[in-house]
Amino acid sequence: MREPSQRRGSGGPSAGRAERTGRRGTASVTSHDVARSAGVSQATVSRALRSDPSISAKTREKVLEAARVLGYVPNELGRSLSTRATRRIALVADLDNPLWPMLVGQIHDELAERGYSLTLLAERGDPVGMETQLLSGWADGVIITSANLHARLPKELAQRRVPFVLVNRTIDDPSADAAVADNAAGGRAAAQLLLEAGHTRLGALFGPTDTSTGQDRERGFREALAEAGVSLPKSRVVYGPFDFTHGRESLPALLRGRYRPTAVFCANDIIAIGAINTAHELGLRVPEDIALVGFDDLDQASWPVFNLTTIKAPFDAMLGSAVSMLVERLSGYRGKGRLQVHPIMPVLRGTHGPDDAAHEDAARGDSGHGARP
Repeated sequence: MREPSQRRGSGGPSAGRAERTGRRGTASVTSHDVARSAGVSQATVSRALRSDPSISAKTREKVLEAARVLGYVPNELGRSLSTRATRRIALVADLDNPLWPMLVGQIHDELAERGYSLTLLAERGDPVGMETQLLSGWADGVIITSANLHARLPKELAQRRVPFVLVNRTIDDPSADAAVADNAAGGRAAAQLLLEAGHTRLGALFGPTDTSTGQDRERGFREALAEAGVSLPKSRVVYGPFDFTHGRESLPALLRGRYRPTAVFCANDIIAIGAINTAHELGLRVPEDIALVGFDDLDQASWPVFNLTTIKAPFDAMLGSAVSMLVERLSGYRGKGRLQVHPIMPVLRGTHGPDDAAHEDAARGDSGHGARP
């Protein structure tokens, strides 16, 4: 692509500014200067600075070093006018889920390494206005973290050929790129942890049923229980959002009745932290009176006040692969949708202990385990 002319009076004022951004005082530094210093063509400089995958890592490093030494900084306005690229990525996130505000910094850094800026759009307020903004070319691509299975936004983006990627979500569209944890395997691992600790009277605080994350974690948990011959009656299950309030307010519903669960799987760490708070308010010891397992391994899970046993979702790997897939789309990839599933890992801390209640029941000659509701 041709560079804006550097001659006075040609290409308008923005073209004249497009290259004149050197930091070293006297003469303006252009991409042609960087090309001469690096021993490459000006076109190679342009591609290297926008992280074009056709440029080798060695060449890109040589270009970046030359640009650093010369004090060259590309002018984003001029480049946007000439390429119609904004170098901006929109992140659509549900800020009511505390997970995503914690990860914004990491997403920003992943994009910055590839020459893109990040703008956060909260999924609240006017969804039509947000869709209009995203479909107008305001951003080069979109990262979606909060889509449900039948979300409208991904379909609208696909129809307008706006590149996007889903993080920790899938939708009913095989053409969509997505990076997810192996959520079903994580649900299964949580069940196995509790079963191995001797718990057979289990409960669950599941996530939203209209999300792939909620469905997959539930499916894995139920499958592991079924294989072990352990029931999960409706009276020991509550569905809700991935938030603190769900855990805080829903745990008491599981504890009603004679055969209340001795252990509860929480569909994410935030739900588990809410449940831990309620357990303490009710005078219950964790894990002696009620064992809990979360999912995600947020930083708070390791805090001594919670010491939460959980299933680690590999967010570093997920975010890295999501950004890579999106940048590949922006660089011209037009292939089929890709689903990258990243392995989970149980993290054993202090909330999944043995079933002390079972021993107390046995001492009284009382049961209530296994398939008994």
